Amino acid sequence: MSADAELRRRLAEELAAAGYLRTEPWRYAVEAVPRQKFLTGGFFEQVPGSVPTAWRPVLPDADDWLSRCYADESLVTQIAGTVVPGDIRGEIMRAPTSSSTMPNLVVRMHEELRVEDGHRVLEVGTGTGYSTALLCRRLGDDLVTSVEVDPDVSLRAKNALAACGAHPNLVVGDGLLGHRDGGLYDRITVTCGVLTVPYEWIEQTKPGGMILATVCGWLYSSELARLTVQEDGTARGSFLEGQISFMLARPHTPPPIGLLPDLGGGEERLAAYGPDILDDWTARFVAQIAAPKVQRLRLSLDDQDHHVLLDAETGAWAVLTQSAGKWEVRQSGPARIWDDIEDHITWWHTDGSPALERFEITVGPDGQRITWPK
Repeated sequence: MSADAELRRRLAEELAAAGYLRTEPWRYAVEAVPRQKFLTGGFFEQVPGSVPTAWRPVLPDADDWLSRCYADESLVTQIAGTVVPGDIRGEIMRAPTSSSTMPNLVVRMHEELRVEDGHRVLEVGTGTGYSTALLCRRLGDDLVTSVEVDPDVSLRAKNALAACGAHPNLVVGDGLLGHRDGGLYDRITVTCGVLTVPYEWIEQTKPGGMILATVCGWLYSSELARLTVQEDGTARGSFLEGQISFMLARPHTPPPIGLLPDLGGGEERLAAYGPDILDDWTARFVAQIAAPKVQRLRLSLDDQDHHVLLDAETGAWAVLTQSAGKWEVRQSGPARIWDDIEDHITWWHTDGSPALERFEITVGPDGQRITWPK
């Protein structure tokens, strides 16, 4: 057995033992698809202790490159929208924009998709193409369509897929619009985060078909939703257990904050909660239902911490400060951000603070609605 075949077998065993890999067809796919083919340009590793985060390249000539290709971790393959590992000698301090998702999440999503033989699948976000290759191995090339917004990323994935003998329908375009020419689909799977599930996906999925997508907000609490499309043109579902994070779809990324407003203005009152309530993953997700486009930052002014929440699109803001052991909030703009967040968190607490997997999500022509049981 070759070295990479042994690594594939070990990865499959690890994923099966952890409960991510549950069925034989997907185990066969994991053991058959060489992940290193999708990382021939190398990947970036985080520089330990760097603030802000710095990244350095790991290229195929590194002694541990092959074994690291089979580590159960996400491997960053592009930074700042254009920079790939071969472009760098040294370090870079910019944000990642593309990666090879950790195998346990790829496999878990494929298992949760509940595909059957003959199903037609749309994948939103081709990335390196590794996830696409697993779909091709499971279903056959003709039943897989994958959309990628970045033409260079799509081309690299196409070459890697061809090297593995896979030739799905690869499309360069805005995956938030789906791909009508390939539908109707039995399943849609999404490898990026979205603020709201686009209705185009529902329109392109057969009634009874499923959509798997990670719903997020700009406070960066996210959950994987599985929706079933109904005969009435809506889709309904719930969130799966476990904290799932993906890079946001590029059109859904937050705008630059720019100049801060005058934080000395606005209306002031005592706050029912301090900003530490947002350290809890589920409470933060609830806050995002109230304010999905609010960004959070912390400033130190006049030897005092200021916890700022800002909607850069509308100009609404709130700032929390502590005085004599109590939290105070000052707010201004077209909305009262902290009022809305406090109201939602109080309702959630009143209803017993249900876990996220008990929340329900509905998407229709009039938009998206997330609720929890009363």
